[in-house]
Amino acid sequence: MKILVIDDHALIRQAMQGVLKKVRRDAVLLEAPNYKEAKQIIAVHPDIDFILLDLNLPDSDGLSVFIELRDRNPAIAIVVLSAEQNPARVMKALELGARGYIPKSAHADVTLNALRLIFSGGVYVPPEILTRSGIRADQTASEEHQRLPSDIGLTNRQLEVLALLMQGKNNKTICRMLNLAEPTIKNHVTAILKALKVTSRTEAVIMANNLGWKLPELIKR
Repeated sequence: MKILVIDDHALIRQAMQGVLKKVRRDAVLLEAPNYKEAKQIIAVHPDIDFILLDLNLPDSDGLSVFIELRDRNPAIAIVVLSAEQNPARVMKALELGARGYIPKSAHADVTLNALRLIFSGGVYVPPEILTRSGIRADQTASEEHQRLPSDIGLTNRQLEVLALLMQGKNNKTICRMLNLAEPTIKNHVTAILKALKVTSRTEAVIMANNLGWKLPELIKR
């Protein structure tokens, strides 16, 4: 596994190198202090699996660099690493396809567990953001956790769509991967939201992640 850490603070990059080695001893770790160098590294290492991205780089503008990285490198999973914990910004990053949002202020053990969750296919959202988003994590854990996808009427095809949503794929990409028409994908997404009793794709991803469902692995993460 190759992991690129993009952050302009050397101490943060060093700290993340130590944490990442604890999670994946076999990981090849790369680092860049700005977006310009990150693009050069990605060009040399097109097989990078994960990017840990600071949104406040000296040569980039907030989420715009996330969008550009996502569009240029759709096979790379991007995790936001940020000192900012504005709920709207966190949810926006997740809506754009981030596989997690890890606060820089998080304790080392929290960061470790977040990375383990992400590397195993989940999506990490800070608990305080989860609460503010209106999704009741306590209810999910207690009342909902034993429920299976079939219990709420999700079909195998809808589970495939949900799995791709959790990988940050947009409708057009899902259409191509599943060889289905876009209206069909939209209908599946609507059915998923209704079954999970949520109002957005991001909330569906968070809810499915909290439920602990094992979803189909359709592409290399």
